[in-house]
Amino acid sequence: MLLAEFLPSRPNRLWSLSRQMGLGHAVGPLPWEEKEPWEYVPLLHMKRRFEDAGLKLEVIESMPPSNRIKLGAPGRDEEIETFKRFVENMGAVGIPVLCYNFMAQFNWFRTSTTTVTRGGALVSSYDHSLLKDAPLTEAGIVTEERLWDNLKYFLERIVPVAEKAKVKLALHPDDPPISPIRGVSRILRSADALQRAIDLVPSEYSGVTLCQGTLTTAGEHIPSVIRRFAAQNKLFFVHFRDVRGSAEKFEETFHDDGQTDMLEAMRTYYEVGFSGPARPDHVPTMEGEDNANPGYELLGRLYGVGYIKGLMEAAAGRTRSIS
Repeated sequence: MLLAEFLPSRPNRLWSLSRQMGLGHAVGPLPWEEKEPWEYVPLLHMKRRFEDAGLKLEVIESMPPSNRIKLGAPGRDEEIETFKRFVENMGAVGIPVLCYNFMAQFNWFRTSTTTVTRGGALVSSYDHSLLKDAPLTEAGIVTEERLWDNLKYFLERIVPVAEKAKVKLALHPDDPPISPIRGVSRILRSADALQRAIDLVPSEYSGVTLCQGTLTTAGEHIPSVIRRFAAQNKLFFVHFRDVRGSAEKFEETFHDDGQTDMLEAMRTYYEVGFSGPARPDHVPTMEGEDNANPGYELLGRLYGVGYIKGLMEAAAGRTRSIS
């Protein structure tokens, strides 16, 4: 497993801390400070910044504007053309994995970002009952059938580009895995749905991001999901995190405080020979932090990386001597 952190496109304190924690891999966004961040030169410059800092950029976890693609709205073909250039440029500069999603209108969604957990730390949470009277979005009613049709339309045009560029498309499940939210359907709510999606346009370059937290709230058994997609060589990227609850109502947790047997999960990654990138995700906000960036403050990331590194050593059966 290539343990990585999600880092901004330019060096900051977390870049230095990542190297100090022994990480040599990174997951990055698009360099949004550039006018067209999906073009060749901005991607090349960002990749070189990571390399100069001792970090290999393994994944881009960001997308050009794509809501028209997801909704099938006017302008989607123009968005697809930009997406094609993006994937081509990723391949040209040597960034091997793209984590993308097909959540229309809004990305991952929570009803609270100030839920109190262990020791007063703050996490995000979701309670579907709080949205029963929420108004529709400007997109109105968006059906599941419409989204499945639009996903197929998109993949038919993007997968051949990814094959030529040798960029792996790692599809993230919908978070939360419940439908609809404010009238907008969510179709990628289970391992079976992810399977259906990557089977729409079969390719060795079309696979999944295994987000443990999302699939756990969907009621999936994480080790079984790992084995399922690893057996097909479709496990491209991992979000190693945990939750407590179900799709209807859940909250994020510290990595060691959720409902998943995290050591069993890690042992399964080793059992199947997973050697791709993985990162901690959605960490608690801890004492002294202002929660300006819920799920992505600093101290919880340090805790998460340390915990995951310990699990990796345990799963690999390694021991360290203490001098």
